[in-house]
Amino acid sequence: MAPLIYFVFFILNALLELLKWAVIISAIISWLVAFDVINLRNNAVYQISRFLDAVTRPLLAPLRRVIPPLGGVDITPIILLLVIVGVQNFLLFPLRNTLLGILG
Repeated sequence: MAPLIYFVFFILNALLELLKWAVIISAIISWLVAFDVINLRNNAVYQISRFLDAVTRPLLAPLRRVIPPLGGVDITPIILLLVIVGVQNFLLFPLRNTLLGILG
């Protein structure tokens, strides 16, 4: 039973890591587009941007309703990253250890 618990929590942690990188890359791309460094008319950039937006928008939208932009700067990606790291460090690993202690 222990290897299955380790595997499930490994997958959950890996998905959270991928989500962190998606938020970071999405924010960087949005800055590069805003400063006209890259252009969304480029098909590859557009496809990557749309994919990352589709992944991160459902998680950022509730935060954007609660947290207004500060001086025109959207800080919700930073808040989301803090939440993800908090889930990893303060929920995921302690939950895994608790399950291992209960189930042996």
